[in-house]
Amino acid sequence: MAQMGFYFDQTACIGCKTCQIACRDKNALYNVGEIFRTVETTEVGEFPSVRYYSTSVSCNHCASPACVANCPTGAMYKDEETGVVLHDDEMCIGCETCVSSCPYGEPVYMEDEGIVRKCDSCYLLREKGESPACVAACPMRCLDFGDLEELKAKYGDDLVSDINGLPDSSETTPSLLINARDIAVK
Repeated sequence: MAQMGFYFDQTACIGCKTCQIACRDKNALYNVGEIFRTVETTEVGEFPSVRYYSTSVSCNHCASPACVANCPTGAMYKDEETGVVLHDDEMCIGCETCVSSCPYGEPVYMEDEGIVRKCDSCYLLREKGESPACVAACPMRCLDFGDLEELKAKYGDDLVSDINGLPDSSETTPSLLINARDIAVK
């Protein structure tokens, strides 16, 4: 099975949140707290030597996803062909076990629907040969999505998955490759 995931170029990200807005629009996420991709900006240092970096994160489609392992109904599952973590709304009972088990806090409880939903890497767009909405919207071209081995070949071997502000990747093995700024590396 191939493992697909996201590439994020933190060195080029300006923290504009266009990817976050594109995701919200594509998924019709209009209630407060309903968001599948977040952009956080972190400041480090002290005046006058202050620096910052931004991090754009959605579901990391982990190789060993805690949300899948802990879902009591099987609503959260890995696509056998791509390794992407998907969610079956019909099987979801809204127990939020996946929400509490994800170290990245990515599945979102949809109060109006009584179920959990999450980033599916714009599965339907990708089936039509298009990029995920966040990737297509980024004005700095900081995001990409594809087979992890192909992304490594395209962007280099010095990519990381662990940076300050994100949980340790050793348990879930996120499918996220980051070209990190030096101040963000653990």
